[in-house]
Amino acid sequence: MIELARHAGDLMRLVRERRPRVHCITNTVVQGFTANVLLAAGAIPSMTTSPAEIANFVAGANALLVNLGTFDGERRDAIGIALEIAADQGIPWVLDPVLIERSPQRAAFARALAGREPRAVRANAAEFAALVEAEAADAALGKFALKNLTVAARTGAVDFVTDGTRRVSIANGHALMAQVTGIGCAETALIAALLAVEDEAFKAAVGGLLALGVAGEIAAAEAKGPGSFAAGLLDAVAGLDPAVLVARARLS
Repeated sequence: MIELARHAGDLMRLVRERRPRVHCITNTVVQGFTANVLLAAGAIPSMTTSPAEIANFVAGANALLVNLGTFDGERRDAIGIALEIAADQGIPWVLDPVLIERSPQRAAFARALAGREPRAVRANAAEFAALVEAEAADAALGKFALKNLTVAARTGAVDFVTDGTRRVSIANGHALMAQVTGIGCAETALIAALLAVEDEAFKAAVGGLLALGVAGEIAAAEAKGPGSFAAGLLDAVAGLDPAVLVARARLS
């Protein structure tokens, strides 16, 4: 497990050095926060969802985030175009099936997207349960990962990542992370940024969740509440030291 933690630190360093472009089709509520987390990590975000220009933005990106938090017609059209470009050019993409447990239409769309080879899927337990149409237990996520040739990253009090063969639990993080909107969306965006510099989606998913979890712990130590925590989290991501990441990692 220590090697996974060290590799996470290496990936964060590579993102700062290479400054990959990450195009985000994401929730309107979290666009600003997601962009700021990516900038703090060293990546370059873009956010357009216009079907007229999405192809050019994705073609110039190193990774793609597809987040269903805002499920409108423009975004559905943009997602279709974006995934065609990503498939043609071999651009890695990550799926975030936000709130699909509350909408059958959204859930059906997410299941179709899961069959289009996302490198990773990041969701909470309720969202994964709707996606796999069963309890989001470890074994079910392993089967889902193998079936769709992807990595399943379930977030919660303890995160869980599996590619169907390997599995890791990540106990880093802080309760204040649940009091700031967009933390999960930012986690998925960070995984996408790491996928721009790492071919193994399993390592990118573990690295992204570990990095934001440790940053959350660091930010919480100085925070007075969710407002100062959100600002502190950006500072913590920007200043995250690979040695600190390894020292604080709680992987099993």
